Amino acid sequence: MAKSKTAYVCDNCGYDSTKWLGKCPECGQWNTFKEVTIAPSSSSSSVRSSIPASVLSRGKNAAVKLSEIPLQDLPRIDTHDAELNRVLGGGLVPGSIILLGGDPGIGKSTLLLQTVMGMPEKDVLYVSGEESAHQLKMRAERLAVSSGSAATGNSVEVLCETSLEKVFDQISESAPDLVVIDSIQTLETETVDSAPGNITQIRECASALLRYAKTSGVPVILIGHINKEGTIAGPKILEHIVDAVIQFEGDRQGLYRLLRSIKNRFGSTSEIGIYEMQQSGLRLVANPSELLLSDEREGMSGIAISAAVEGMRPFLIETQALVSTAAYGTPQRSATGFDQHRLNMLLAVLEKKVGFKLVQKDVFINIAGGIKVTDMAMDLSVLAAVFSSNLDMPIDTGYCMCGEVGLSGEVRPVSRIEQRISEAEKLGFTDILIPKRNIGALKGKKYSIHIHPVGKVEEALKELFG
Repeated sequence: MAKSKTAYVCDNCGYDSTKWLGKCPECGQWNTFKEVTIAPSSSSSSVRSSIPASVLSRGKNAAVKLSEIPLQDLPRIDTHDAELNRVLGGGLVPGSIILLGGDPGIGKSTLLLQTVMGMPEKDVLYVSGEESAHQLKMRAERLAVSSGSAATGNSVEVLCETSLEKVFDQISESAPDLVVIDSIQTLETETVDSAPGNITQIRECASALLRYAKTSGVPVILIGHINKEGTIAGPKILEHIVDAVIQFEGDRQGLYRLLRSIKNRFGSTSEIGIYEMQQSGLRLVANPSELLLSDEREGMSGIAISAAVEGMRPFLIETQALVSTAAYGTPQRSATGFDQHRLNMLLAVLEKKVGFKLVQKDVFINIAGGIKVTDMAMDLSVLAAVFSSNLDMPIDTGYCMCGEVGLSGEVRPVSRIEQRISEAEKLGFTDILIPKRNIGALKGKKYSIHIHPVGKVEEALKELFG
């Protein structure tokens, strides 16, 4: 009998070596090699042998000239979830494999179960390796009651199993239109002699599911765990072989959850979906601006409203700042929902170009709602909120703003300025500060909101505080 082999695999990129290495020669990371045991049959053929022939197509692939390939839009499967469709680029693509990651308890299983229950026209196989069928039934009943639906997933089949071979046997018997794996870290295949969650197990199981999805045309959704570094657990190759990587994020104690695309072969990676976590499940937030703005801003200092854009969606969000005297020798700089390094840069600009001294001040920034925003147009509102908090002077509630701030103190132009202005106008704001160089894009257009073009930070602060 052939003996098992021992190899060392990089936890970051999947590079394997016959001996342990301190630094990975492929990705350059240190101390990422883990020892794995490879069974004698663990080869490229093991992936094929895990899948029954009944679920694989027997068609022969042939090379086709690029000029002869017909140009057509990819067909999409509607998930009946507007936020999920937006992040995926319009819906599920047949034959695609999608990886959904997120912190423990953030609501990944709830999101997918709620989604598949809302697709009665599709036969769905939900494979759970973490929960029992009774637990899934109780969650499904709660979601059905909250949505006012009498059906509790009549088209959804539940399989509580961790063996990949048994999962494929069920797929062969059921012939589903969609497969959900919760989670990929719990699956194991008999062709690999190691525990579930091991690097080799994850790679082999993901490769088998990838081959099934591509040959059968059935989309597969995988749920992945998040490790303490905030990345999806397992080898980095897991993220490379899937078609889309989407992450469900947010504060577990907060109300809102963000669905963000990290990788997407069939759509944009700049779109986000917003949900509100309720006791009865996840509710889609169609208009996030109305929920992210506080109604009691009158007379409150340290609050500035920014017109932000994530992907194609404009929304107004509240930026909160608190500036206080430092209790210790080194002042604190803390940001929630905003880039810490960019905050330090903006404070340096405020001190150098405006003469605003913050050497002995603690500065705290918070983006309301627990949402993390990456739009550079937030810069101007951050500076305005810090200035307002330090002087204890509130900003007029009718004002909002957008603009990227450069190192020289200039207010740089931003994208989609028309959508930002229209969103502010729709929500009843009377004045908006925009970069001066964006004025050219507004020629011939009339708005009821008063537009204030500013070229430097000093001009913006003078407009807001006089």
